Amino acid sequence: MRREERLVLQLRGSTPTAQQRLVGSTVGSKPPRKPRLGESRTELGPSDFNGTKLKHAGALAVLFLASWCPFCRRFQPIFEDAAKQRAVPWAVADVSDYDNELWDTFDIGIVPTIVVFKDGEPSFRRDGVPMRGLSQKAIDETIEEMKRLGAAS
Repeated sequence: MRREERLVLQLRGSTPTAQQRLVGSTVGSKPPRKPRLGESRTELGPSDFNGTKLKHAGALAVLFLASWCPFCRRFQPIFEDAAKQRAVPWAVADVSDYDNELWDTFDIGIVPTIVVFKDGEPSFRRDGVPMRGLSQKAIDETIEEMKRLGAAS
């Protein structure tokens, strides 16, 4: 790896292997097309919301998680697989930073937490359980809610 590439990665705050995993190729290659909201894993931030209203039409399941949470790290791939199998549109709101305003906006006390939005409004919610996170039952209930809203197969 050239010195310039290492410097760019250091400035971005990531290691070469993390950058390569994130992009799925070598450093310097063209980044992949950004998926449309709900098409695959999409990251949401405070700018994607207007208060508790999501700036997105239709139904979307949003998984609030934090990178430092072991329950989130265990739950997220299971949720992702289930969502893909049932064609559930979903996104992630990463609240790893305690200063993220989404903690207060959505009164999140435990992560992971799932909130289903219908035309921007929260319509369903499952909060994590302390020292356990979320269960398969929470995934099943979320998928059933998305089916009820006509957004899952």
